[in-house]
Amino acid sequence: MDTAPSAQPVTTTPGIGNRRRVATAAALASAVEWYDYFVFGIAAALVLGDLYFPAGSATAGVLASFATFAVGFLARPIGGIVAGHLGDKRGRKPMLVLALTLMGVSTTAIGLLPTYDTIGVAAPILLVLLRVAQGVAVGAQWGGAMLLATEYAPEGKRGVYGSVVQLGVPIGVVTANTVFLLAGALTTDSAFAAWGWRVPFLVGLLVLALAWYIHTRVEETPAFREAERALAEKEKTEQSSPLRTILRGHLGTVFLAGGSFAVNTATFYILITGVLDYTTRELDMKKSAVLTVSLCVSLTQLVLIPAAAALSDRVGRIRIYALGAVGIALWAVPLFLLIDTGSLLWLAVGTFVASCFLSIMYGPQAALFAELFTPEMRYTGASLGYQIAAVAGGGLAPFMMVLLLEATGTSMAVSGYIVVLSVIALVSIKILADRARAAEASAEPRTSAVSETKSEPETKTETETKAESETKAESAG
Repeated sequence: MDTAPSAQPVTTTPGIGNRRRVATAAALASAVEWYDYFVFGIAAALVLGDLYFPAGSATAGVLASFATFAVGFLARPIGGIVAGHLGDKRGRKPMLVLALTLMGVSTTAIGLLPTYDTIGVAAPILLVLLRVAQGVAVGAQWGGAMLLATEYAPEGKRGVYGSVVQLGVPIGVVTANTVFLLAGALTTDSAFAAWGWRVPFLVGLLVLALAWYIHTRVEETPAFREAERALAEKEKTEQSSPLRTILRGHLGTVFLAGGSFAVNTATFYILITGVLDYTTRELDMKKSAVLTVSLCVSLTQLVLIPAAAALSDRVGRIRIYALGAVGIALWAVPLFLLIDTGSLLWLAVGTFVASCFLSIMYGPQAALFAELFTPEMRYTGASLGYQIAAVAGGGLAPFMMVLLLEATGTSMAVSGYIVVLSVIALVSIKILADRARAAEASAEPRTSAVSETKSEPETKTETETKAESETKAESAG
């Protein structure tokens, strides 16, 4: 589905080797960035409450820890706005390098941060500030990595290329869980609480090496180079900016994109963080066993995400994306009925099926969000939509899960929370689809009657492309 023109015609075609190098770099950037981000979530569920928020009950400590976890999500739109604006004006690559550097430094600093017993109230304050830095970094990273991949994609394969960035999430989860499992297995409980939990954070130093590689070996995308020339000409006469363009004419699309994705990110963080706390604290399941289940389920996403993305290249983004949202809504109640059995097997079944529906949505999401905006405002628009979803869904989800469980005493309240977000997603998707059809109806008919089945538009002259861009912007904005 294209709700705005895709990449403008470019003067050069990237070679296969260059495309593969860029796609690999984008995938690695996403993987290491998400690894650094996820280790905090796991640590928040396991140790940070006791070490940095020791006063009060165990539940209060977990809530404070998850609140700090959520702060990172609140900071993500800041990273998306700043990096998006500069990324649309100065390039995708420099913003990605900056995001990786910030993430590597802040994650390593968390691994070295003294606890409450050592430096008192300064410990939780510094923890919150470093989590904010992580949030800004990941908010800046996603758009840069996603656009490096999708704007280098050959015709008809934008979904597949975008999915390599999405694979960073399950790779990050698998790696973070593996490192925590190893740290727990190789240390005693007291040693893990004292220093073992810090080891996964110190791996963040490796991110800096990847940032240097991208800085020296990866070229800027052809789509940005074309958009840069167009934007430079426009700014001479209009003094326009990507952020101003989004705020004035496309803010509705940004919020619809965020609404469509909030259920995915909320359910995901409930599964990898909220369920870890719930099963170990309330159901007395073993920490290592639950982490192992999470790891194995995440491995299946390495296959499901690119498969869903490839299918979206053939039958349309919206169809696949909406299918995943419907599945999440229908599975919300069975998911927690299975988890509440306290059985490791049923936990695995419940989270695996939920993960399948999440993958169906997540696979085409990068290409879908890229296609909502034209190249000169794509980094800003796509990043804002993604990060709004992260705040509304992922950042609050583990915190909301604990509150709902404490307030109601039943996990069905959490299922209801997921269903409500699913309804919001489906309404948002429906509006986006309607806007796309309205925009295409107002444009000149092309060879295909159903453009949703295409991932790339036909090649047009510069005049035709400009005219269609203006028409669609007026209809969709």
